[in-house]
Amino acid sequence: MSEPPGAVTLVEAPPAEPPPPRKLTAQRVQPLRRPGRWIATAVVLVLAAQFAHGLVTNPFYQWDRFAYWFLRPTILDGLLITLEVTAWSAVLGLLGGILLALARLSRSPVLRAASWTYVWALRSVPLIVVLLFLYNFSALYKTLSVGVPFGPAFFTFDESRLATDMAIAVIGLSLNEAAYAAEVVRGGILSVDQGQHEASSALGLPKGYQFRRIVFPQALRSITPNYVNQLIGLIKSTSLVFYVSLLDLFGTAQSMGSTYPGDIVPLLLVVTVWYLILTSLVSVVQFYVERYFARGATRSLPPTPLQKLRTGLRDLRERARREAAV
Repeated sequence: MSEPPGAVTLVEAPPAEPPPPRKLTAQRVQPLRRPGRWIATAVVLVLAAQFAHGLVTNPFYQWDRFAYWFLRPTILDGLLITLEVTAWSAVLGLLGGILLALARLSRSPVLRAASWTYVWALRSVPLIVVLLFLYNFSALYKTLSVGVPFGPAFFTFDESRLATDMAIAVIGLSLNEAAYAAEVVRGGILSVDQGQHEASSALGLPKGYQFRRIVFPQALRSITPNYVNQLIGLIKSTSLVFYVSLLDLFGTAQSMGSTYPGDIVPLLLVVTVWYLILTSLVSVVQFYVERYFARGATRSLPPTPLQKLRTGLRDLRERARREAAV
């Protein structure tokens, strides 16, 4: 059928081709908006800025006197005593805790009862009471002797000559630390899978070898963070030795505060900063010790602070390069 003259023929246009898809690398992912997080971050930053401003500008802190006292020889002498007491007490307390934990886990009812009683008693009595009791121990027992019970004595010595201020402080802190370390070590040993004990026993290994080479190294992964927490508490607990006439870091600051009453606040700030430095160093050591014992237990070791810094800088450069490309 022919079209009439003057008729217009409509021709359908071919469908438009869709635009080519953008590459995934060119597409920009929009992060989820979290206004609550930004508000909380802003509040924390404002409070931190106000706190820092108050620390710097408040004349009551006397930062010039703080700088004067911070490295004075008398303060450093007290710091050395604090370090010495902490080192001896940490070592002796850990060794005592290991022995108490092994006694608590032994099959002997006498050893279990003795260990439980010791831990119960020392954790129940405040540390200051233990130190004061040891400081006045010579008033209760003038002499100490070693010999047959209810019989002749082989050795007799004067207790007051042996009980120096340093010895009293170390013994008191070690006795107290051993009670808490015993529970830390016992918990770490119990955290080792029972199959490890059974496998080592099936191989016919001696009990001592099992503990030294198989059980205890695995238990250290659980013991380390908990005992470092105890060690940080021990560093702060050394401030109590001032009450047994040993001038540690805190005792020296107290003594200087009595002589210079106008410098009490700067001296307390000096003590605070030194304790912060000591506990921070212990935390750094804790990180690397935990990282060492994590070998074989995790797929990848946790990155060190330097590795985290390098990764962060590399991510920033990569992000800046992508932004410039877009």
